[in-house]
Amino acid sequence: MSMFSKIFKLFLTVVLMPLIPMALLLAYYQSRQRDNMLEIHYNLAEIVSSDIQRFSDGLQRKLSEISSVAQTDEPSSVLEEFLAVNPDVPFLALLNPQGKEISRAGITGEPIVLSADVLPKSAKEGEKLRWGLPVSFSDGTAGEFIYQLPSGYFLYGAADLSSLQDRLGQMRIGRTGQVFLVSPDGAFYAAPYQWIPQVAAKDMQKLFAGNTRLIRTLPGEEGTLAGAFAKAEPLGVYVAVLQLKEEAMRSLYFTNVIIGLFLLAIAMLAYFGALSFSRSLGEPIAELMDGARRASRGDLDHRVNEEVGWGEFKELMASFNKMTADLKDYQTLQLKARVSEMKEQIFRSVAHDLRAPLLGLQGYIYILSSGKINAQQRAEYLQRMTEAAKDLSSLLEDVLAVSRVEAGMALPQRRAVELKPLLQSVLHTAEPSAAEKGLRLELDVSEEAEVFADPKLLRRIVTNLISNAVKFTQQGFVKVSAREEENRTLVSVADSGPGLTEQQCEEIFEKYRQADDEAQGYGLGLFISRQLARAHGGELSVSSRPGQGAVFTLALPKEIV
Repeated sequence: MSMFSKIFKLFLTVVLMPLIPMALLLAYYQSRQRDNMLEIHYNLAEIVSSDIQRFSDGLQRKLSEISSVAQTDEPSSVLEEFLAVNPDVPFLALLNPQGKEISRAGITGEPIVLSADVLPKSAKEGEKLRWGLPVSFSDGTAGEFIYQLPSGYFLYGAADLSSLQDRLGQMRIGRTGQVFLVSPDGAFYAAPYQWIPQVAAKDMQKLFAGNTRLIRTLPGEEGTLAGAFAKAEPLGVYVAVLQLKEEAMRSLYFTNVIIGLFLLAIAMLAYFGALSFSRSLGEPIAELMDGARRASRGDLDHRVNEEVGWGEFKELMASFNKMTADLKDYQTLQLKARVSEMKEQIFRSVAHDLRAPLLGLQGYIYILSSGKINAQQRAEYLQRMTEAAKDLSSLLEDVLAVSRVEAGMALPQRRAVELKPLLQSVLHTAEPSAAEKGLRLELDVSEEAEVFADPKLLRRIVTNLISNAVKFTQQGFVKVSAREEENRTLVSVADSGPGLTEQQCEEIFEKYRQADDEAQGYGLGLFISRQLARAHGGELSVSSRPGQGAVFTLALPKEIV
């Protein structure tokens, strides 16, 4: 994950964490506000329901004033007087206890006969007036009613509800909110000019059967509606206040939009803040990382640019530069100490290894100069002096090679070298020594095999390996082979000698160490060979078990590294 991503997440976390409880609180208050808006619709429905109740109570009170109409000689005149002063009642009839019409005023027609199940059985205290469901006409809505007289007779009539509907049609909430009368089966009563919402009757029935009087969602052809309803007990209908939900909740929508824009602004500020901060933070860190990489590669002369730092970074970069300077000084002192130690070690090693041959030479010189030897002894001593001089020359050559390798001066000049001619040449040199022991020298290399190496250094490595194999193998064979792998060339020297233990395999490549302490030599050949192999970017290894011979493998890369 990039530094910008981490800082951006951190900024968002720091900024948005306090907003989470605020968002939860806001969601709670929005829910409350939504209910409060619907409560306004419910309050309006309750007001209209109360108006209808007052209208019914007023009509009942007026009818009670003519409760003695059944005892008069001319009931029709009483009924006509009642209609004259109550224009909302266009029709009124007097019925006997069996529901048959006795007298009528207003609209004429067939005599009225009501069945027994329609007539009230008994009137409750204060509820002598009973309404039937309103009936819609082309020019309005009327509601029929029955009023029970104390004598057991009934007043049956109809009340014009058009004026009530006109008042309802004039009531508005916003642009789309209106008040309606709705029957229990979901039918709407409305004035001719009034808009009637197109909703399913079963949806209205489900709302009326519910436990709440608030309408949160009501699907309609014009759009989703919201509102509330209340029961208008006298008429047996419901007063519904409906409004398009989009308009009713517009203020909440605006609030949500503002909150969304606010959160977007916070996210944008966090993004640009993180971008700016990561840049100001990334430049000194990138400079320090580059300085650290250079230092890890050994470039202690490089200094980071302290000008890109700020605050504590500036102090850190100054401390880093001081650290690399101190490391450079320490490295110089360590290198000098190492060179001095190498000189001392070389001196001790050379002094130790030169002592025996020099003492031998001094002894032979003393004997020759004494003149007390014959010619045969003189020739023998001169031969021994020649061999001692060769040993001294070989030792000095190995010591100088070790010094060059450890000082990093043995740099190979690599080029393509044909393997078969080089290996055949080394084997020819080893043939006399192998012939004395009866050893078979075998070569398994293809004609086109080649390797990228320094020819002189490669010859020295192979010569050391073959001469060691011939030296320590008493019978059997010495086999040289080569094969190619995907990205390297392997040259192997196998023998049928006594083999090596696991510990000897680990120690044999150290300086002045030999597998056989009684063998001639100084224990430098394999050390020098491994160092030369590593200088080529390769490796020299051994695989062996006691009594099963040994296989030395030189692995060199195919390309220059």
